[in-house]
Amino acid sequence: MTLIDAVKNKVPNAEFLYVGTKQGLESDIVPKAGINFSALSLEGGFERHFTLENIKRAADAILSVKRAGKIVKEFQPNVVVGTGGYVCGPVLLAAALAKVPTLIQEQNAIAGITNKILSKFVNKIAVGTEPALKNFPAEKTVYTGNPIRSEVLTAKREDGLKEFNFTADKPVILISGGSRGARAINTAMIDVLLKADDRAQFLHVTGKGEFDSVIEKLKDGGFNFDDPNIKIVPYLYNMPQAMAMADLAVFRAGATGLAELTARGVPSILIPFPYAAENHQEFNAQALVKVGAARMILNKDLNSEILSQNLNELLENPDELKKMSAASLSLGKPQAAADIADLILEIAK
Repeated sequence: MTLIDAVKNKVPNAEFLYVGTKQGLESDIVPKAGINFSALSLEGGFERHFTLENIKRAADAILSVKRAGKIVKEFQPNVVVGTGGYVCGPVLLAAALAKVPTLIQEQNAIAGITNKILSKFVNKIAVGTEPALKNFPAEKTVYTGNPIRSEVLTAKREDGLKEFNFTADKPVILISGGSRGARAINTAMIDVLLKADDRAQFLHVTGKGEFDSVIEKLKDGGFNFDDPNIKIVPYLYNMPQAMAMADLAVFRAGATGLAELTARGVPSILIPFPYAAENHQEFNAQALVKVGAARMILNKDLNSEILSQNLNELLENPDELKKMSAASLSLGKPQAAADIADLILEIAK
């Protein structure tokens, strides 16, 4: 959606068709945004070893290319853009066979299987991280960064503090495991919150599915729910404001979240999701750790003691936090969406 907005800013009368699955969230979100939507029926991506299910999915993928070809023929696009995932495969392949210009946007440091295959057929590749450059042909690959919502850049710290009723005289720590939450992070945070003093303010986003469990465990531990320094919520509809006020973040290492943190220059403690395809979240995190923008704790090593130790070390060393913030900002690509939109329009037929 961010890329669509970026292209619209440059070509206001551009028309769009979003191709996804009926099961995905996009089938609800995209039409509500006033964008044409078409669905491809696919069971899922390939498993990373030989299985009978892979044979079935291969047959399904071949049929999907035919269905995608019909979509391309009917819509007659000037350019087709894929942002990863198994649905992109049939659509981009059908477009390439029809001689329609194509671009893929790889968000992660380690490329997914679909994008690796598609890289042989597409015209341009935009990568979100510098380490991803090595995954693709150099002559058609550009390091753009990952697109982020414009609100992430325009949100102001004072607005965030007011929104969450925090004060400006203490650092703010933002904790989030993504929209669904992360049990490992939530579990480690229980003891941290129970033992927290008044040096810092915490905004802990548990995820909707984890919220009741976190609240129950805090109750069992005798947590003071009237503490003005700690806010616990199931979900944030105003994450840009939260990031604007954050002095430190505890996050998973998804590409979009990291793009937003670095655009704001927020230092972070990253706990990569261990089951991400090709372990790409760990590689995403390593790119930040390498330049001093983040610390990383592997999921298997995460507990309240190690998380508390890292938080205390950083809170007690504001100079290190400042250096991490500057390093984070150095990786930020706030113009990524506009740059990718330029690439899209450059190759459009």
